[in-house]
Amino acid sequence: MREPPTTIRSIDEYIAQFPPPIQELLTSMRTVIQTNAPEAREQISYRMPAFAQRGILVYFAAFTDHIGFYPTASGVEYCAQLAPRYITGKGTLRFPFDEPLPLDLVASVTRFRLAENLARRPRRAPNGGGMAADQD
Repeated sequence: MREPPTTIRSIDEYIAQFPPPIQELLTSMRTVIQTNAPEAREQISYRMPAFAQRGILVYFAAFTDHIGFYPTASGVEYCAQLAPRYITGKGTLRFPFDEPLPLDLVASVTRFRLAENLARRPRRAPNGGGMAADQD
């Protein structure tokens, strides 16, 4: 019988599973996102590092030849004028390992997504109580 895959519980654990050069790239991504959304909560979602504040802001992940950055569809639309060459799908940007990470772009998109989430009206909890759990 196969053992279930290891469950990653934190961004630290996620980053630690990669070789040092990839760890450095992932750590750079994390630092830039933290700097530009300092109150965002770190979490693992869809098996990827994510940052949330009034909902998900961005996700990122390492793959065979690139870092994937997932700022949702609106974040990618925002990038369409800034850096269209990285867009590979409706909600996806790819940063190849053989090029420097565009950290200024990551910072700009993170700030855009944070402003977008903060501008949304908070959802109420289903019981009429305070904010819904994902609204921190």
